[in-house]
Amino acid sequence: MTTDFNRDEAIKQVAEGLAKRFPDRDAGELQRVATEEVDKLASQPVTDYVIVLGERAARKRLKGD
Repeated sequence: MTTDFNRDEAIKQVAEGLAKRFPDRDAGELQRVATEEVDKLASQPVTDYVIVLGERAARKRLKGD
């Protein structure tokens, strides 16, 4: 079952999760990466796991920097 998807709320939640894991990183950078990753996933037919998958992809990107 697909739930209603709120892009802004998903970005907010991903950015908050990133801030906890990367407290020394710039908030603007975390917001930008969160937005990019959520936007990649938001166009998929099922958006139930966008927050989890978006945060995972963003963490992977940030660890690689």
